[in-house]
Amino acid sequence: MKKALFLDRDGVLNRERGDYTFSIEDFEVLPDVSQALKLAQEKGYLLIVISNQGGISKGLFNQKRVEKLHGMMCEELATKGIHFDEIYYCQHHNEIGKCICRKPDSLMLEKAIARFNIDVDKSVMIGDSQRDVDAASKVGVRRILIDSNSGILNIIQDLE
Repeated sequence: MKKALFLDRDGVLNRERGDYTFSIEDFEVLPDVSQALKLAQEKGYLLIVISNQGGISKGLFNQKRVEKLHGMMCEELATKGIHFDEIYYCQHHNEIGKCICRKPDSLMLEKAIARFNIDVDKSVMIGDSQRDVDAASKVGVRRILIDSNSGILNIIQDLE
């Protein structure tokens, strides 16, 4: 079984702006992210992003824009030797309808756990919202709640 580092996107990997981030011009990888993710990979963690993207169902942007942004993020970090094993995102919003993938529900995590044969006891979710840690709690993954835009390097340094 493998261990995974589950990461929320906005506020953990890139700057939380207080609004939907869907354009490349507004996307800024946080300063310590590349060093932190490189270290996590060296420690044997799979890197899996778990992100709510409810602006899609609200009609503010579409999946193509999100996937273009994720592609740009992956390309930028790949130049530093970082590879995401998967990026899961929920396109639903609770104001539009119900789903079981949107955090605080856990379907995105459950899919990753099954697909990659992940050991939940050795895995960690880092998020900047209570819904991130609630989703991780539902599947038994260790949870770390951070302040938005605060950086994750010190957390990764302390991981086994």
